[in-house]
Amino acid sequence: MIGLAVPALAHTEASAFAGFAEGFHHPLTGLDHVATMLAVGLWGAYLSGRAIWVLPIVFPLVMVLGGVIAVLGLPLPGFESGIAASALVLGLMVAFAVRAPLWIAAGLVGAFAVFHGYAHGREVPDAAEAVTFFVGFVVATGLLHLAGIGMGLLTRWNWGSVPVCAAGAAIACTGIAFLTGTV
Repeated sequence: MIGLAVPALAHTEASAFAGFAEGFHHPLTGLDHVATMLAVGLWGAYLSGRAIWVLPIVFPLVMVLGGVIAVLGLPLPGFESGIAASALVLGLMVAFAVRAPLWIAAGLVGAFAVFHGYAHGREVPDAAEAVTFFVGFVVATGLLHLAGIGMGLLTRWNWGSVPVCAAGAAIACTGIAFLTGTV
C-alpha cells in the first residue's frame, strides 16, 4: 500500500516561522488530509446545529492526541488504512446525507482524527519547531474545515444538496483510491 501522508519536508533550522509555515503548508498539500477535512466541515454543516462547530473542534483536538502518541514513539498499527477509511466513511456520510446523532458523529470524527494526528506526528520536525509546526498544522486544518462548512451551507437551499452530496461522493471515491493504492 502506498504511504498516505506526504513528507513534511520540514526545515532543520530553528526558526519558529519555518516550523509554523511548514506545519501550515503540510495539510494543504496532502489529498488525504484535504479530503477528510472538507468532509468533516461538510458533514458538520449538513447536520447543522451544534454539529457545525463540534465536529471541526473535535477533529484537531483529538488529532493532537494522535500526534502525541506518535511523538512518544508508541505504535499504532494500520494508521494508513485508518486515514484512507476516514475519507471513504466521512465522504459516504456526506454523500448519503446521514443524520447521525451528534455523539456518534463526534465519536467517528474523533476516531479518524487519531489516525491523521498519528501519521503527521511521525513527521514533526526537531523539538525546536514541533510546537510551531503543530500550531500551523492545526490552523490549516481549521481553515479546511471552514471551507467544508462554507460548501456545506449550500444545503440550506433546495438545490444545494446536489453539489454537497456530489462532493461527499468524490471524497468517498478518494478514500477508495487510497484503500486500493491507486493514489
